[in-house]
Amino acid sequence: MAIKTTVITGATSGIGKETALSLARQGHSLYLLVRNMQKGDELKTYLINETGNKEVHVIKCDLADLQTVRDAAVELSGKLFAINTLINNAGGIFAERELSKDGFELTFTINHLGHFLLTNMLMPLLQKGQARIINVSSEAHKRGTPQFDDLQCERSYNSWKVYGMNKLFNIYFTQSLASKFANKGVLAFSLHPGVVNTHFWDDFKGLGKLMTTLIRPFMISAQQGAATTVFLATAPRLDKYNGGYFKKKKIAKTSAIATDTAARDKLWAISEKLSL
Repeated sequence: MAIKTTVITGATSGIGKETALSLARQGHSLYLLVRNMQKGDELKTYLINETGNKEVHVIKCDLADLQTVRDAAVELSGKLFAINTLINNAGGIFAERELSKDGFELTFTINHLGHFLLTNMLMPLLQKGQARIINVSSEAHKRGTPQFDDLQCERSYNSWKVYGMNKLFNIYFTQSLASKFANKGVLAFSLHPGVVNTHFWDDFKGLGKLMTTLIRPFMISAQQGAATTVFLATAPRLDKYNGGYFKKKKIAKTSAIATDTAARDKLWAISEKLSL
């Protein structure tokens, strides 16, 4: 069996780390795109020691700094002939409004715009690899609406509403990729990993922190949270589900607004203008 070349963001902790571990065990050649190179190197050592798979590589990529995303894409293009799987796993929710290095609202940049730029820059390699693109979304998308008139949240900021909007954007992005590149052999999927007990929740304060403390005993493990991503990266014959949204390794329904093709197309046009 040919070695699969897989690129993954946000792999140094949580479900990203468990996804990388599972795929390393299955013999994938992994390219870990990380913000913190020390943590990336530590993860590389851990994966090699745990699995015996030495095809683990670390590349600097901070989704909050679009120039590092461009640099990572250029580096990958210089190293690889093709990519078989791209897992846009990194994400975050922030209690207060923050800006990225490029001056964009941070939730939007990390959850959507950085991955939009990365995926489009890697598209030649993805086409050569007849790749699957896997975007980690969330059931939180069902609380999201596209506020194109205040995309940077300058008028108001609510962390959960902004997060929900950007998880909705993950689904729009997936559907656009499926529509634009299916005839080039590229498939795209989005997914809900579950409510996972990771450091994702650490930024919350006050009432938000109290709520996460109360529900934490009912959260699933990072290993369980990675299961659907791993499934989408490895399961055969998923072509008929191209553009689909998955939960618990099965196709699932999105919110009604997630099927809005006009909003989907508008997001793509805005994202191109801001990043490409």
